[in-house]
Amino acid sequence: MKPTEEYILRQSAEFQQILFYVITVVEQELPDAELLLKWGVPYFYYKKKPFCYLAPNKKRGFVDVGFAKGFQLKLHQDVLIDENRNTVKSLRYFKIDSVEDAVLREVIKEAKLLY
Repeated sequence: MKPTEEYILRQSAEFQQILFYVITVVEQELPDAELLLKWGVPYFYYKKKPFCYLAPNKKRGFVDVGFAKGFQLKLHQDVLIDENRNTVKSLRYFKIDSVEDAVLREVIKEAKLLY
């Protein structure tokens, strides 16, 4: 089993649902992306560069989908969270039903253009 799979299977059922869903969408939008375990979390690399990470926050109850070049994104600024970070902006999901597929896909497509 891959380290990323082991990591995901150690998460709660709710987090697993969110993680597997986001992974599926990223893989559909970026078939060439590589999912690795970096800095202790699943991290997608695109063209050998950090693209986005998936970080469950058990204490606060959400999965953070952080985009490495988040501050360069223009679309969906109303839902992208910077939380005092310099380069990363993220989408946060508390439940699987809170994942807006169209927004997630549009952010991924826009971020892809930055590489």
